[in-house]
Amino acid sequence: MNLKTESLFQFSSLTIILLLLAFYGGTYLLSLLIKKDKETTSGFMVAGHGVGFGMGAASMTATWIWAASFYAAATSGYKYGVSGPIHYGFWGALMILFIYPFGMRFRELAPDGHTLGELIHARHGSSSQLILAISNLMGSLISLMVNFTAAGALVSVLSPLSFQTGVMIAGIGVLSYTLTSGFRASVFTDFAQLVALMAIGIVIIPAVLFAMGGPQVMVDGLSNLTLEQQDFFSSEAFFQQGAPYFVAVLAYAIGNQTITQRLFAIDKTKIKQTFITATVGYAGIVIGLGMIGLMALTIGIEPLNGDMNNLIPQMVSTYLHPVFIALFFILVIGSLSSTADSDLSALSTIMMADVYGKNIAKGRVKPKTMMLVGRSTMIIATAAGLIFASFKLDILVMLVFVGALWGAIVFPVIASVFWNRVTNTAFTSAVIVGLLLFCVVRFELLPMTGFTALFFEILASVGAAVVIGLMVFGFLGRKIGMVAAAITLVLMLIFATGFLRQYMVLLASLTAYGASTIVCIIVSLMGDEHFDFALINQRVGDYDKKAKASTSELS
Repeated sequence: MNLKTESLFQFSSLTIILLLLAFYGGTYLLSLLIKKDKETTSGFMVAGHGVGFGMGAASMTATWIWAASFYAAATSGYKYGVSGPIHYGFWGALMILFIYPFGMRFRELAPDGHTLGELIHARHGSSSQLILAISNLMGSLISLMVNFTAAGALVSVLSPLSFQTGVMIAGIGVLSYTLTSGFRASVFTDFAQLVALMAIGIVIIPAVLFAMGGPQVMVDGLSNLTLEQQDFFSSEAFFQQGAPYFVAVLAYAIGNQTITQRLFAIDKTKIKQTFITATVGYAGIVIGLGMIGLMALTIGIEPLNGDMNNLIPQMVSTYLHPVFIALFFILVIGSLSSTADSDLSALSTIMMADVYGKNIAKGRVKPKTMMLVGRSTMIIATAAGLIFASFKLDILVMLVFVGALWGAIVFPVIASVFWNRVTNTAFTSAVIVGLLLFCVVRFELLPMTGFTALFFEILASVGAAVVIGLMVFGFLGRKIGMVAAAITLVLMLIFATGFLRQYMVLLASLTAYGASTIVCIIVSLMGDEHFDFALINQRVGDYDKKAKASTSELS
């Protein structure tokens, strides 16, 4: 078989520009359909808390599938074989499911909320809230850069246009429709983008399989894999890919505003079915994309220029007609745009509610000023994303820090909404200690041998118990959650000590969970706070209603 690994198929510059104009032009026209003459702050930030089941599930799924999902899922299939796509798609899907029981608690405490930061501000004050706000600002800006970078790379690979040109078109295109109605536009266009994602994915994935010779060719090629790659229960795949990703996306589910924003936006009575549906939708699409990487592995394709990110474009370019390649192009552009517009909406909401509403206006907001803050944030964030993406910066270190920060806040956040003893000091100190100890492990600032390694393995064992315990607690209640945590801790102390130090990424991530949990509990028990959760609803509300009430009082 003559595999076209020397170069990828390229469209003309005009064709790529027309495809991009058609996609972003159509998306912009869709956003105009829902544009209101006078947009409220609640509508701009959370679509008035009334997003229905269909729109909500589509938006959750489309937002969770971003540009990196394509490349990372295929890479996982290529590196780890038959279990690779499952380890990437299944754990990510599970985390969509994981967040909903805690989301129900967030909505119960703050039915008119917009961000998790608002809830934490009402619970603890500014310092804890700003930790969440800063981590989300960093995370969303990095995500924005990644998606713009992916757009630039795709355009440069499939056309003669430059990387910078692709970045500029994607940035301006996403901003154009998100600026009109904010989160409302993001949700509405997510629905259309997900329909396109599913339709094109259903066509492209089987088309690649049958173009390369059908399932039999793939089955025959399994003999070329290593024993670990052939093993569906590969320990290498679990510890290198599955477990670290499982821990990372758990932190993402709690810490990222694009997810919690949808929790506050979806009709409260529709949250459960919305998140279950999004879980299934995400798993199906991403596992399918990962199978393309497995196909490449079974037939012996080498990634072009040694770059794993070329696997999917390479397979599509090698085996499919230009019409299918054009559909693939729209597929990736749609996925990165759905996440980029969610990032813009998240950034604007954080600046509107957490920064302006709570720390500048001190609750005495002016809706017009708040809307100006939101739209200005979108423009500034897009400009920053374009600049940093055009430099092709290495953002791995920043991603590591943001991931650690989110991992360190998981237990303090969840404990704060269920346990009335958690103090502001406990929250902030837990996050700081968790982040510092994560850095010690992740960057091996101390030699990970002997007693030092054992100490961090014990902390990581606590972290694993926290992860399992919280998941079980969310679905089955406190008592069963504590039993699950205790069993996990015992098993980890028996089997993980002396072993986990071989997997530094997993060890570091679990250390952040374990250290923050221990510090949060100890410091909270040292205080005498007994918080009244009813105060949160009184302190978090609709800014438009508050502004009208203030005006009525003045008149």
